[in-house]
Amino acid sequence: MMTYTLPDLNYDYSALEPHISARIMELHHSKHHQAYVTGANAALDAMAEARANDNFATLPKLQKDLAFNLGGHVNHSIFWKNLSAEGGEASGELLAAISEYFGSYEAFTKHFTAAAMGIQGSGWAYLAWDSMSNRLIIGQLYDQQGNLSMGSIPLLMLDMWEHAFYLDYVNVKADYIKAFWNIVNWADVETRFASVKANSSSLLLG
Repeated sequence: MMTYTLPDLNYDYSALEPHISARIMELHHSKHHQAYVTGANAALDAMAEARANDNFATLPKLQKDLAFNLGGHVNHSIFWKNLSAEGGEASGELLAAISEYFGSYEAFTKHFTAAAMGIQGSGWAYLAWDSMSNRLIIGQLYDQQGNLSMGSIPLLMLDMWEHAFYLDYVNVKADYIKAFWNIVNWADVETRFASVKANSSSLLLG
């Protein structure tokens, strides 16, 4: 039995056009995301086999394989939920928190955009709740994991790997990021924010 499975999208591949094409969405979801799911399951199976054969020397490499592939699975699973054809803007307590920690919604989008543009190679820009300091933070992931503390819980993620935008935007990352702001599912981000703000401190600190 597979531990990880590819989640279904709650919209059609064409739903985010013209901002993201159906062709990219189909390839991104059914090929790229599926590859991370397959890789994560394969790493778990390989670790089980290594333990059964007392071959613990191979485990550090397999742990890295799991971290990379599971990172890709988790990141994409959040990313799909973060997108919506309806778009809109942040509101309520989330908007108040964005204004508190970044100065304004406009300053937040500029900061997030700069983080996305500043990624060298492949990675992600993210908005997260840091449950140690009880505040919102913006950061970068390189490849699929790393540069995110154990206490930070992602709320909004933007895939900056070339496979996420190249067919539509070639190498013009700025246009892809600009399009992203039209399809953010703020209702999903607000739900994540409310949940982690209420529960994350107790989970970390007891």
